Amino acid sequence: MADDPFQLFDTWYAEARASEINDSNAMALATADADGRPSSRMVLLKGHGPDGFVFYTNHGSRKAGELDANPHAALMFHWKSQRRQIRIEGSVARATDAESDAYFASRGRDSQLGAWASDQSRPLDDRATFEARFAEMQAKFEGQDVPRPPFWGGYRVTPAVIEFWQDRAHRLHERRVFTRSRDGWAEGLLYP
Repeated sequence: MADDPFQLFDTWYAEARASEINDSNAMALATADADGRPSSRMVLLKGHGPDGFVFYTNHGSRKAGELDANPHAALMFHWKSQRRQIRIEGSVARATDAESDAYFASRGRDSQLGAWASDQSRPLDDRATFEARFAEMQAKFEGQDVPRPPFWGGYRVTPAVIEFWQDRAHRLHERRVFTRSRDGWAEGLLYP
């Protein structure tokens, strides 16, 4: 097995991409508000490397508000077909405008328009209202590129801890944990 948690992540992620039926890049994102009340939801990993793990959202969403108040989060990947999971804990910062612009430009047009149409996490009276807003955005940007909304962008989780869990027979699972230290990463095992 790899000694570098990012190299090990890359190996497991590639194997999951080959075997998971849907959304192998789906990860649970856990945040907490300023009072420590937690919440979690599924988001999609859109970039990763030694500098962290990146996802995108509306800066007015509940998760963004919680990250503004408490810039720490936990991620969890669970790949049932691989009988594996990876847990990541760390600090969170917004991605640069250039990174957010580049990713937004790579999205499908309807996804771009949906970002403009959605007041993410806000109450919605009915689906027709959202569909009407989407139609308004289609008309507004007809015949032109859709720019990234100023209220939408990326977040990067910089890991302090990365744990790799592998299912084993008789619940004798393997848990390998990497903890960031001043000199790189310290590695250890945890009881299952």
